[in-house]
Amino acid sequence: MALSNKIWEGHARFEKNSIVLLIGILITVSIGGLVEISPLFYLDSTIEEVEGMRPYTPLELTGRNIYVREGCYTCHSQMVRPMRDEAERYGHFSLAAESMYDHPFQWGSKRTGPDLARVGGRYSDEWHVAHLTDPRSVVPESVMPGYPFLAERPIEGADIAEHLKANVAVGVPYSEEMIENAVADFNTQANPDAGDPDALLARYPKAQVRDFDGNPEMISELDAVIAYLQMLGTLVDFSAFEAEGENLR
Repeated sequence: MALSNKIWEGHARFEKNSIVLLIGILITVSIGGLVEISPLFYLDSTIEEVEGMRPYTPLELTGRNIYVREGCYTCHSQMVRPMRDEAERYGHFSLAAESMYDHPFQWGSKRTGPDLARVGGRYSDEWHVAHLTDPRSVVPESVMPGYPFLAERPIEGADIAEHLKANVAVGVPYSEEMIENAVADFNTQANPDAGDPDALLARYPKAQVRDFDGNPEMISELDAVIAYLQMLGTLVDFSAFEAEGENLR
């Protein structure tokens, strides 16, 4: 009882004296900050590189820019947490390396819709066309708005090299060759007959090359968004990662 009274008296002293309370908060926050931050000074990098990760292709980068423009991140996260129910629904938990070329990252803070970190290859291009045009045609309970205008907006990618240069400025390793061939790679990915798919794949392994929106007459914003979505979660070989990288778990 005496110990309880002493604890109460000490607690009351903090609550009644704002200066003491402020000092106590500063000390607590400082200790917590040191515990969290100090280990980072002993690491060469906070992101361990994972085999398979590469910068976005010009078309994927354009699709990502449209994804951000339309605010898709406000309802869809791209971060599978290391919990069993998450892994059972979405797949392997997200790795920091998967967001190393994202500026800004798309982890999100809420899920009105499902997580998209592993959506690549889960649905066909036709499904994505229908879903983005009229979400309730494939998911009746969806509250997502439709984006039919994406299929009607042509994009030429004339300035895509400048987007790559902007990403280089923040650390994305686009090479001079990638920047020089940005427009050609942009066109080739959505229209393989218009360029050299082998050269594109040499620069961007695992890039998917095809007409994504089903309209060969033009490259649309819908092409770019679907190219981006179909890439998400497909670059890392998680079977090899689990066998060789158990220490990263």
